[in-house]
Amino acid sequence: MTALLEVEDLRVAYGKIEAVKGISFTVEAGQVVTLIGTNGAGKTTTLRTLSGLLKPTSGKITFEGKPLTGIPAHKIVALGLAHSPEGRHIFPRLTIAENLQLGAFLRTDKAAIAKDIQRAYDLFPILGERRKQASGTLSGGEQQMLAMGRALMSQPKLLMLDEPSMGLSPIMMQKIMQTIVELKAQGTTILLVEQNAQAALSLADHGYVMEIGKISLTGTGQDLLHDESVRKAYLGED
Repeated sequence: MTALLEVEDLRVAYGKIEAVKGISFTVEAGQVVTLIGTNGAGKTTTLRTLSGLLKPTSGKITFEGKPLTGIPAHKIVALGLAHSPEGRHIFPRLTIAENLQLGAFLRTDKAAIAKDIQRAYDLFPILGERRKQASGTLSGGEQQMLAMGRALMSQPKLLMLDEPSMGLSPIMMQKIMQTIVELKAQGTTILLVEQNAQAALSLADHGYVMEIGKISLTGTGQDLLHDESVRKAYLGED
């Protein structure tokens, strides 16, 4: 059976500097898969390439058995791959409701769109309470919730989350991680890039450790969580 997402020998460069150096990994339907690693490891570059924002220099990306290479970003969204980017990138002058509507820009099914907006409010009640508020006035954690809700509005088969806990308080980070568990329970497949290795590996089915553009280690989330080298390098343990 073919994996939902297959990445094979992917290489990505910025000019002459190769940021991703021949990585291969898979994401099975229904799983949470995480990429962990330090800043500059190539994690964000990988997600930006998968979503069509960057062009690979070589390698294969296959989604539901179809090649993605060369397909424009908006068509990749239409195929069912959504990206909640690092830094959130919400539209600050638009309301919460308007930001969510923009997440459904490729859709015409108005009744289903309204249902999915309500789903976002059910996942993140604070967004529902403030739906008419300008998004730029939200806290960092609330903006992260909105970015995730907006990405879900395209009804993705695979949701890619880039550093969803960055800059958040421990309580807000816990809420975001609980939401990822909830989304998985609802059947959403998730590819998670996260610097908080402990949080990411604790909820991941499978994990990949990236170092300077390469995958150095792979295993189940629990195996990596208890791996001595991972504990020293990423969990701050001796």
